[in-house]
Amino acid sequence: MRLCILMILCLATVKAAATSPSLTDTLRRFEIREGDTTAYTLNLALDKEGKPKYFFRNIFTPVCNTGECRPVYINLYWDLLGNYIRYDLPGDEVLTKTDHRDFREEDYRKLQTILAKESSIFSELKMEDLVVKGTENISDSANLRTGATLKTIKNDVIEGAVFTCYTLWHFAHGPTSEQIKKITTTLETPAMLHGFLRSGNHHYQYWAMEKVMDTAGKVKTGYEEDISGIIRGNNIFTARYALQKVHPDYFQSSKRQAWIWNTYSNAVYPLQMAILKKLADIPVNDRLCEKIAASVTDGNYEQLKAKLKILAARPQLSGKTLKKLGEQLSGPGMGEDIYNTLKQLNPADKAVQHLLSQYETKNE
Repeated sequence: MRLCILMILCLATVKAAATSPSLTDTLRRFEIREGDTTAYTLNLALDKEGKPKYFFRNIFTPVCNTGECRPVYINLYWDLLGNYIRYDLPGDEVLTKTDHRDFREEDYRKLQTILAKESSIFSELKMEDLVVKGTENISDSANLRTGATLKTIKNDVIEGAVFTCYTLWHFAHGPTSEQIKKITTTLETPAMLHGFLRSGNHHYQYWAMEKVMDTAGKVKTGYEEDISGIIRGNNIFTARYALQKVHPDYFQSSKRQAWIWNTYSNAVYPLQMAILKKLADIPVNDRLCEKIAASVTDGNYEQLKAKLKILAARPQLSGKTLKKLGEQLSGPGMGEDIYNTLKQLNPADKAVQHLLSQYETKNE
């Protein structure tokens, strides 16, 4: 069915009730209609400055098993892009199992773990596939359809509450997530984009990078330092993604070339390799070429090859750069690659030619 958002903002801003963890938050309420029959209220919590923080729903749903339905009252929380965060229960509500036993503390903790999984066996199965008819015992068909062991499947559910786990996981990762993304898109501002890029939340950063970089990787004016922050951030995956996506012109200035080399010097190995790969597509200035040449034997063989590729791509290298390369011809296990690169560059400098001759004599 076609999903429609009826975003009807309440005329009055209301104070967050007990369902919201902060009494300083205010709420905006959106009436959501899915298809012709399903409608619910989706709440957006705002901080005291009016900035969006998270979404939540107050959910009442029957969980049915063999003709018996148990009511479940629960509040689910999502971030601003519809990624599930957590749940809580309103008032004195509790969750129960098929035999009417209350959840134990470990059951509540396990439920959070189950709901937090973005991918689950629940996405592959229908309710009738998951349990034996008439019970909440795990069905053999669940094992067959997922290719998982029965023990693994049991680890993904709470004994006696399979239907509850299944139902709530689909609430947490179902259409509401898409509705939240649509709403957040309508609320997009430069301040939100800056906040997302600086947040350290990889979901927010990926989303915002798509907004501030075009298909060629050109960065919108005003967001350049945000991209630098991601490249130098703690998350290797977002750092490498930003580095790979950004246009080579981003590193055109001498200041930014000095910055990226400083970043390289302090980066973990996978990001170092990504930086070297990026530099191969950039017109590297003389100063950076000298630094690369001086460090050409620092690191492993893959780094050596990547550095030599950067230098070999330059139409002309300075005498200082060529000499720094020649001085490292004696590097253990690396001299041959440096020699081949220097011969390809055909240096006119007499000192470098002398270093090449010495290498040839030594390795005859």
